[in-house]
Amino acid sequence: MAVFKAYDIRGVVPDELDAALAHKIGRAVARFIASGPLAVGRDARVSSPEMFDSLVRGIREEGIDVVDLGLVSTPMLYFGVDDLGLAGGIMITASHNPPQYNGFKVCREHAIPIGEASGLREIEALSAQVASDPPAERLGDVRSRDVREGYVEHVLAMGTQRPSLRVAIDCGNGMASVGLLPLLDRLDLDVEPLYFEPDGSFPNHEADPLKQENLRDVSEAVKRTGAAFGVAFDGDGDRAVFVDETGEPVPSDLFTALIAPYQLARNPGGRVLYDLRSSRVTAEEIEAAGGVPEMCRVGHSFVKARMREVGAIFAGELSGHMYFRFSDTLVADDGTAAFVALLDVLGGDSRPLSELVAPLRRYSASGEINRKVGDIPSVLEAFRAEHAGAEISELDGLLVRYSDWWFNLRPSNTEPVLRLNLEADTREKMEAMRDEVLARIESHSS
Repeated sequence: MAVFKAYDIRGVVPDELDAALAHKIGRAVARFIASGPLAVGRDARVSSPEMFDSLVRGIREEGIDVVDLGLVSTPMLYFGVDDLGLAGGIMITASHNPPQYNGFKVCREHAIPIGEASGLREIEALSAQVASDPPAERLGDVRSRDVREGYVEHVLAMGTQRPSLRVAIDCGNGMASVGLLPLLDRLDLDVEPLYFEPDGSFPNHEADPLKQENLRDVSEAVKRTGAAFGVAFDGDGDRAVFVDETGEPVPSDLFTALIAPYQLARNPGGRVLYDLRSSRVTAEEIEAAGGVPEMCRVGHSFVKARMREVGAIFAGELSGHMYFRFSDTLVADDGTAAFVALLDVLGGDSRPLSELVAPLRRYSASGEINRKVGDIPSVLEAFRAEHAGAEISELDGLLVRYSDWWFNLRPSNTEPVLRLNLEADTREKMEAMRDEVLARIESHSS
């Protein structure tokens, strides 16, 4: 089914995802996990109440109890699953997608994600089988829990400094405000709030902070109010992108490089992961702080699995996902925890954010560039042959590294597109190599 993606379930309502399919998915997830209770949380999209009712009905028909967390962010669901000792959870959300979408993020105990390599394909197969099966003799129960108070303590543990600052915060009418508001009551901040009201129609702008146009409002608010920084969250609160006191966005790989030394100060010698699209500066800063840098694949299920495998203390992705080891059992991405971690940095250093980031801007990056390609494997093979003398990795797509520049070509999981990220020592070198690689993609695709 088209709604089953690499990391979650997502589609247009009702054309691709409707109440009947939500019911089947509820039964399939419950049968796959085969124990309970299961937490269910939801975002504020117009279709979320209907999705909730059908999904929960399906879970209950498998005889599994449900813990209703209500309107929460995805990180709050992760916290709830771990803190309440539940067998798993389902977050009803389509994250940053437009209002007509909805979907499900599924996890096991301790918020371990279920992706295509860890059970989502099995759930897809089960969802096509369960509809005709009779329900269990005993239907599961439903009870409600409020996790906000515990969640605030949980994210506050990601930093010790509580500076008095003016900040601009754009929640994009998504779910971050649910956990953020009680957190702000505990902090000495003068907040310029933007779009805190959860509204699944997203009336002000898309809840996708990776797009520059969606940072415009928070950047203007920072400059208008003289804030120390601004932050914009995505629709379900697991990603955050920051801007400095001049309104300039801080690329997320540089944010990882900024935060990592402070996380390492709390966990000396720890391992820190960064996705393979990240600037070389990220690994350099981790090493300089006494940590062990490790490159990883793109995607939250892969990052979390690797963090658990190697005991990593922190990880960052170019997409704005920041991953924290909250405890021995919980590894999760959380935009609000990243906000607390930045407060920790600024509370321990009197310099403005732009000055802290400036030394990290020592290389020149292309940003992610997408190109439609008919035969992706043949294009990647051609590039592999052309760069046989370079350092090559196939951890995720094709990564080619030279002494003064590198590039990564990574196939999209959902469309016939190659995603190019390229970095060089200078802007001139970056632009020259970017144009050359793009021209080669074009020639190989024609």
